[in-house]
Amino acid sequence: MTLEQAFEWPVTLASLRSAPLGMLLEGFCKSLLERGFSRSSVRRHLSNIAHLNEHLRHPRARMRRTVTAKEIQGFFEEYASGCRHRGPLEEHLRRVRQSVNRFAEYLRGEGRLVAAPGRAIYQPLLDAYLQWMQRFQHAAPGTLEMRANSLSRFLRWLGADATGRGLARLDGENVEQFVLAYAAGNGRSARRAMQSALRTFFRFALHQGYLRQPLDRAVPTLRTYKLATVPRGLTAQQAQEILRAMRRDTEAGRRDYAILQLLYTYGVRGGQVRALRLQEIDWAQDQILFKACKHGKDVRLPLTVEVGESLLDYLRNARPACSCPEVFLTCRAPYHALPHSSTLSAIVQRSICAAGIDLPRAGAHAFRHGFATRMLQQGHSLKAIADVLGHRHLSTTFLYTKVDFHALKQVALEWPQEASE
Repeated sequence: MTLEQAFEWPVTLASLRSAPLGMLLEGFCKSLLERGFSRSSVRRHLSNIAHLNEHLRHPRARMRRTVTAKEIQGFFEEYASGCRHRGPLEEHLRRVRQSVNRFAEYLRGEGRLVAAPGRAIYQPLLDAYLQWMQRFQHAAPGTLEMRANSLSRFLRWLGADATGRGLARLDGENVEQFVLAYAAGNGRSARRAMQSALRTFFRFALHQGYLRQPLDRAVPTLRTYKLATVPRGLTAQQAQEILRAMRRDTEAGRRDYAILQLLYTYGVRGGQVRALRLQEIDWAQDQILFKACKHGKDVRLPLTVEVGESLLDYLRNARPACSCPEVFLTCRAPYHALPHSSTLSAIVQRSICAAGIDLPRAGAHAFRHGFATRMLQQGHSLKAIADVLGHRHLSTTFLYTKVDFHALKQVALEWPQEASE
């Protein structure tokens, strides 16, 4: 049996195999082991899920083949209020929730999780809009996800009116009120995403007959200036301090050091680092290829000694044995590429904080801005900087002309002297 591969004590095995979740836990244990989880991780997850088994147990409990989402939610609420854990309670609850959620993912994949009844009132309208976008606008999956995230905010704001009939009561004043309130608490990218989502949604609603008049023109255009801010990057000294402060005696430390070496040396985007594949490192020719990101250009650059050594250290001593083509993987099973940009941003933020450096925005882009600024200060042309950064249009690189303080001094006017009488 599979549970014996993780547990030895007969009492523990008997408890895990007891009703009502015994049969499901056996399959879950097998799934974890097949996905590469260590025995200690499997034991931890199953020990946490045993609390759910105890919660669902009653004198006449039988072996279950399904679990409902409502039962899992009820367990979270009851367990959090009645738990008497000896250690830090919040940390224990977090671990239990993590294990039960992973168990729920397994059940969902096996078709054994019964969804909670009822949906948000706006869900049918949102689903119809996304289908319309895919069918008539040929929107890409990433665009659909972004539109759904933005539009959900607006539909929740509408409340009970977030239906086909409710939209008929909407007018331009309501739209403007929402957009201005949303813009007050969100940045430029979020504002632009919301404006685009609303305009296409109102066209969809007019096409479907939900609106009596077009409202896409009622979405106010909030003017933003692309070159209005000065790029905030790391200086060369700060970047070196961060690299020196990093620990390299752990698997995660070796991985993170190699990631930051790439960011510092080449100024690439975080998405390009996450997408980097083993085949794109040409060891024979000492070159590395970064695929285009955000409509830019592919960039092939020399493989420096520092970057090569950090990559070799990670690949030989820290990267898990995995068939994934990406270079950088998670440190815990199931092993896969870093899933989100926030994952890499968190790595950068931890490293910057560990070095004691205070930055307004401590993300991967701080290295990119610092790299471009160094190239400009070394006398490289904007065309050369654009080629290395992968910018398709030179206008994108103009942002960095504002930190060319040497050139700005040449055009600065002298401060007028006060005329003496």
